[in-house]
Amino acid sequence: MSRERSGERSRERFRARFAVFAECLLVGVWIGVAALPLVTLPAALAAGAGHLRRWTGDHETGLRSFAADLRGALRGGGWAVGTGYLTALAVVGADLALVRALPVPGGRVAGSLAVLAALWLTVSLLRAATAWRPGRRWRDLLGPAARRALRDPAGSLLVVCGLVVIAASAWFSTPLALPALGVLVAATLATERRVAAVAGDHPAGTLPTAAGPVLADRSAGALPTAAHPVVADRSAGAVPTLTSGDPVVGNCSAGAERVGTTDGAPCRA
Repeated sequence: MSRERSGERSRERFRARFAVFAECLLVGVWIGVAALPLVTLPAALAAGAGHLRRWTGDHETGLRSFAADLRGALRGGGWAVGTGYLTALAVVGADLALVRALPVPGGRVAGSLAVLAALWLTVSLLRAATAWRPGRRWRDLLGPAARRALRDPAGSLLVVCGLVVIAASAWFSTPLALPALGVLVAATLATERRVAAVAGDHPAGTLPTAAGPVLADRSAGALPTAAHPVVADRSAGAVPTLTSGDPVVGNCSAGAERVGTTDGAPCRA
């Protein structure tokens, strides 16, 4: 009896994993079709990442949601990002062609640096695309994504492996490169979730709500959402949003009144 239950669980896990793989292939085709104008590639990647994120989270999604994300990503600056990315790739290609046509000292080094720069731009674009959400603008995503690409070499290597899968698929049969785009987006999503899990970061735009101390610089606009003590710097003129009964441990020179006679005593707004 236990063997039958174990076998059934194994089959269910296999079906679930195969369903995820099949969905990646399907969304890869959607991305490839949406990216045919080339300048729409970043927006298509962002829409594909949004679809996989909703699908794996058991949320309702489909081609209509993909199209809505595509339009939103284009309105948020996707056109400009696609044009800039293609221009950068054209510059790298021209540099490689020049080095090959006119052998000069250090040409191979320059060519290698150009290839690395192209890979870094591509990985940064992919990580920015998976971080995109409706209503967000690309210019707010590209800088952090470029820094993550440098600070997380293991994750960037995983994304590069996805690029190798696309290249190998295209070499074997060009049409296979389209579904492989979904595998690349899935690998980038896994990389971003791994970074968030390791760093313990909250998703962009969210605030901590758990009971417990919140370490925040109130001068940077960080606002707690729970009734608990906040370790903060009151000297920067930040105004807390807690009730008057909530102790704030820190510098009371911004007008807060210290309760007690010791330096470590709490102060109240």
